[in-house]
Amino acid sequence: MTRDNSASPTAFRMNRRALLAGLAGVSVTFAGRGAFAAGARKKLIVIIARGGMDGLSFSPPYGDPNYAALRGTLAIGAPGSAGGALKLDSTFGLHPTLVSIHEMALAGEARVAPSVAIPERIRSHFEAQDMLENGTATVYGVSSGWLNRALTTMGGRKGLSVGATPPLVIRGPYQAGAWSPGPLLPEGDRVASILMDLYKDDPLLAPALTSGLSSEAMAKTATGGANVRAQDGKAFGGAIAKFVTEADGPDVVALSLDGFDTHFRQGAATGLLAGRLTYVDALFAGLKTGLGPTWKDTTVVMATEFGRTARVNGTLGTDHGTASTVLLAGGALKPGGIVGDWPTLADNRLFENRDLAPTLEVRSIFKGVLADHMGVDRAKLDSVVFPDSGRAPPLMGLV
Repeated sequence: MTRDNSASPTAFRMNRRALLAGLAGVSVTFAGRGAFAAGARKKLIVIIARGGMDGLSFSPPYGDPNYAALRGTLAIGAPGSAGGALKLDSTFGLHPTLVSIHEMALAGEARVAPSVAIPERIRSHFEAQDMLENGTATVYGVSSGWLNRALTTMGGRKGLSVGATPPLVIRGPYQAGAWSPGPLLPEGDRVASILMDLYKDDPLLAPALTSGLSSEAMAKTATGGANVRAQDGKAFGGAIAKFVTEADGPDVVALSLDGFDTHFRQGAATGLLAGRLTYVDALFAGLKTGLGPTWKDTTVVMATEFGRTARVNGTLGTDHGTASTVLLAGGALKPGGIVGDWPTLADNRLFENRDLAPTLEVRSIFKGVLADHMGVDRAKLDSVVFPDSGRAPPLMGLV
């Protein structure tokens, strides 16, 4: 089934040199080179949904005649029914918890690609996540991430990793900053002074520490000095947005979200997955509100390593699958419908008679966003950012 991707009034619209000083809750890495005002600079936020997010629940194809029977108790009902999907078009909707993202979709600021996969068919979390983030078609083929390599081509853009550990996608030779939610360094704390004295003559560590303390100062501004916890999705999204909108803030942000490995008691409109998607919705709401005018220059991409099985397992959950949904959002996004083709859920169209079959490679989406939104050179996309990826041409026109 080929989807109409045109816009319409009704279409839903650290590297190894990094210094990590865990003392006093300070996370220290190099910051990106160059200082730029937020202004009209393009911003990119990449979110990795870890665990294998169930795309058939995130963007349920309620209009596919095979969907309800295949999903059984996990099927999301049609729009208007109790616990039904939030309508996008006559075939697709969003999970009923994704209220804010649905509002973005209706405003032309969110789109879904419902049948996307990594280059190879892998059902191991570790291997699939590595391939998703290293940007090649080889597991453990490179030690850097595609977003880090993209930053090396952008000419002075700044990058930020959010979380206790930088995800692979932003690790590599480019020196990205880092922020981990949690207690901030108290004013006048002696740890910073001691470290500065200790490393003041070190040509490598002194600049790193200075940069890290600068990130800590920016964190205090972004959070208002409050102890922001990642568990509060809206506050977390708002704090990330404040980093981005700082005059010397990052142009590219990477973070990962856990909790999508729903082998048991997954639930439909309610349940374990619904709770996680409620968090995702709050995070996106916090990002949009916090970004304010910068939202119009921002693109957010959320991808997962693989989807879940089309059928329910014996513990009312789903097992590791193949294709899943990629979410695109942001004010820079072009309005339009579903991204990519839909293979349908007919028995003869399922991958290995168990999974949603992919019709689009995830690197094509990443490439298109990097080219159109961040201005990455097309030749460098195939040679530097995603080596030997000619079989995955960039999907242009999304932004």
